[in-house]
Amino acid sequence: MKLLKTLSAFALGIGLAVTAQVQAQAQTTLERIVNDGKIRVAIDLSVPPWSYQDEDLQPVGSEVGAAQLLAESLGVELEIVSTNGANRIPFLLSGRADIIMSALSITDERKETIDFSIPYSGATTFIAAPSSMNIESVEDLHGLRIAVTRGTTNDSDLTAAVPDDVEIVRFEDEATTITAVASNQLDLVAQAQTLIDVINERNPGKQLEPKIILRDFRVGVGIRKEDQDLREYIDGWIAENLSNGKLGEIYQQYQGTALPADILESVQ
Repeated sequence: MKLLKTLSAFALGIGLAVTAQVQAQAQTTLERIVNDGKIRVAIDLSVPPWSYQDEDLQPVGSEVGAAQLLAESLGVELEIVSTNGANRIPFLLSGRADIIMSALSITDERKETIDFSIPYSGATTFIAAPSSMNIESVEDLHGLRIAVTRGTTNDSDLTAAVPDDVEIVRFEDEATTITAVASNQLDLVAQAQTLIDVINERNPGKQLEPKIILRDFRVGVGIRKEDQDLREYIDGWIAENLSNGKLGEIYQQYQGTALPADILESVQ
């Protein structure tokens, strides 16, 4: 009898565990976020003014502000999953993060792996060099060395654009790239205007200026392909907060300029 009771209790325990597992699997990511009271967002905190740590080591920036606004809309806590340019998508696909909000530009190549929300941010990237250097086209880059952050669209765009004898020096994150150029290890860099400005602030003598446009990029929230209800929610959230000006205010606060006009026009 005692053995029978033990076996029955064991079977009941297994049954409850299986039921809980099935219920957990049946939840969508959006439902789990709401039920858990937390959204995990992959953000690279080495990319000022998009996302970085302030003097008190608190995460700030236009991406952090947007992620906080999203968490407030969902009524949940924001958990930042610190990443870098190369690990943003792997962190999403492995389940370490629920979404990506990390200056992730929308590209056809990335769309093969993940889904994107509608654009909520954007900028222009350049090959930048000191003002004293006469560079007007990629043909003027022969034999030069250019810094770039590995795994970014800047990396792929630069690789496709420059002559074969250009040495592309890749760094693992934007902070290291910025430091390398600001400390005069390299003179040329492929980055957005805001990060070019950061280098000039750290080393005014550098006098970097944009020389060659790489692309006008638009940023979307990175979402797993199976999370369609989450994508629909975020699309609606972006449209609402572009229309009411909240996302524009966050962008202006940190980027020092207005959102690209086409992003605002897309929801009007």
